[in-house]
Amino acid sequence: MRILVIGRTGQISTELLARLPKAGHQAVGLEPPEFDMTDAAQVAAAFAEYKPEAVINAAAYTAVDRAEDDRATAFAVNATGPRLLGEAAACAGIPVVHYSTDYVFDGVKDSPYTEEDAPAPVGVYGASKLAGELLLHLAQPRSVTLRTAWVCSAHGNNFVKTMLRFGKERPEMRVVADQHGAPTFADDLADAAIAILPRLVAAKAGDSCFGVFHLTGQPFTTWHGFAAAIFEGAAKRGQPAPKLTAITTADYPTKATRPANSRLDCSRAAARLGIAAADWRQGLDRCLDALLPAKESN
Repeated sequence: MRILVIGRTGQISTELLARLPKAGHQAVGLEPPEFDMTDAAQVAAAFAEYKPEAVINAAAYTAVDRAEDDRATAFAVNATGPRLLGEAAACAGIPVVHYSTDYVFDGVKDSPYTEEDAPAPVGVYGASKLAGELLLHLAQPRSVTLRTAWVCSAHGNNFVKTMLRFGKERPEMRVVADQHGAPTFADDLADAAIAILPRLVAAKAGDSCFGVFHLTGQPFTTWHGFAAAIFEGAAKRGQPAPKLTAITTADYPTKATRPANSRLDCSRAAARLGIAAADWRQGLDRCLDALLPAKESN
């Protein structure tokens, strides 16, 4: 199939563009400066030129703190962009796969969030992503939104790479231990989208494969627990492992509020789409192998 990937250098789009050809698909990735998903004319031109059979939107404005002062850009990219993609996809009669976030919830629930829970974003980023979900599905009901959290990979900027960098600079580190969730690796998210593409292309509107689904890694942990796993893996690969101190969210204030509970119940995706939450510890091993290649022995 011909797949149009919105995004080219992001964590998920990088994995998609590497994996789609291996799965037998033709893929093209588009992102600024040559492509602006918030411009209806450019979206229409891309559809006319590439004639995709499905679209995967892996692009987003993800600067959570900066979004608080840059609401217009966040909503343009995260809400207007998905709407325009949905409108173009509906006209072309093709499905859309879209990635969203745990930030659509306020994080106060004491158990994992399901798709039936009412969203209640507390910041601009989450509000813009929720608007994008709603506008996309209104424009093109033959869409799938995969809400995820704590995305990491060997590419781009993420928690794993930040921890490894700081680990080389600091003998001790303080990491938040009262925010709960599950790391999710970009290659797993790319594989999930690729796995469901054939069904989405064949399915008609109203099929149970369309809609909003939660998909993260498993098992649940905290940022502190994740950091400990990162440094345990780094130590096995000959890298420094600083002493970790658990702190609270209040000890590390940020401009935008982070959800205390980012745990997402992924059972619906497993039941309806056949894609299960992947073990993030295996993803971490793959990521560390890519970032910390073994030294050749003498």
